[in-house]
Amino acid sequence: MDALLADTAERIFRDHCDKALLEAAETGSFPEALWDVFCETGLHHVGSAASGTSLADLFGLLQVAGRHAVPLPLAETLLANRLCDIDGLATIATSGVAPWGRRADAVLHAETGTVVMDFDHATGTNLAGEPRDRILGGTERARATDVADVAELLALSRVALMSGALSRALELAIGYAMERHQFGRPLSKFQAIQHNLAVLAGETAAAQRAADGAIEALSTPRFADQVAAAKSRVGEAAGIAAEIAHQVHGAMGFTHEHTLHHFTRRLWAWRDEHGAESLWQARLGRRIAAGGADAVWEFITSADR
Repeated sequence: MDALLADTAERIFRDHCDKALLEAAETGSFPEALWDVFCETGLHHVGSAASGTSLADLFGLLQVAGRHAVPLPLAETLLANRLCDIDGLATIATSGVAPWGRRADAVLHAETGTVVMDFDHATGTNLAGEPRDRILGGTERARATDVADVAELLALSRVALMSGALSRALELAIGYAMERHQFGRPLSKFQAIQHNLAVLAGETAAAQRAADGAIEALSTPRFADQVAAAKSRVGEAAGIAAEIAHQVHGAMGFTHEHTLHHFTRRLWAWRDEHGAESLWQARLGRRIAAGGADAVWEFITSADR
C-alpha cells in the first residue's frame, strides 16, 4: 500500500476510533464525523479507476481499518465505488443483507450486479454488533458490468480486516502481559504466558502473510485459489488468536470496559462472513482434485497459482 495513504488512514482512524465511537456504533449510531473526514481526504475513492490507486491499496486500507475496528462499511463502499460509480455512501448486499443498509444511499446486490436506491430495510447485526440489514425492494438505478470476482473480493476484504484486527489483538496482549504483575513479576516473565504469546504472534504472522499473498495475486490466474487459502488460514488464526488473547488478559479481558472484545468479536464475525473456512477449503480441495494426483505438486508450487 502507498505509504502516504497508509499514514493518512492510520492518523484518521487513530484520532477518531475510540471506545466511545465503537460503542455508539453498536447502538446503531452511524459515525458521521468519521465518514466526513474520510471523504474529505478522498480515501473513499481508493481503489477506483479514476483515483490513481489500485485494488492492492484498497485492501491495504482495509488492513489499517481492521487494526482500529473502524465502524464503517469501508469494504463494501470502496468495492461498490470501484464496480460502479455511485455517489454517496454505497454498500453491497449478499443474500439480501448489507452492512449499514439503514444508512446507505445505494445498495449493490452482489449476486446480480443490480444497484438499487429508495429501498426499505429490516435492521440486524452480526456477532460484533455491526449493522447487517436486510434490504427490501428498491428502485433499480444501475447495474454493475463485472461482478464475476465479487465473492472473492468480499472474502478478501474480510481477510484484510482480520489480519489488521489480529495485529491489534497481539499488541494488546503483549502490552497487558508486560504491564500486569503477579507474584512480583510481569506476566510476560511466566513461561506459559510466553508460550501463548509466541503462538499468538505466529498465528498473526501467518495471517498477515496469507493476506499479503492474496493481495499480491490480484489480477493473476491464481487469485481465486489464493483467496480460498487465505480465507481458510486467516479464519483459523482468528479463532486461535482470540482465545489466546482473552486467556492472557484473564478476567479483565472478558469485561465490557476493556477494548479487547471490540477486536475479538469482529474476528469471530468476520471469520464467518463471506464463507467460513470449510466453504473455502472445500472449494480449494475440489480445484486440486479436479487436476488429478499428478498435478497436485505443480498446483502447490507453480508461480502461476
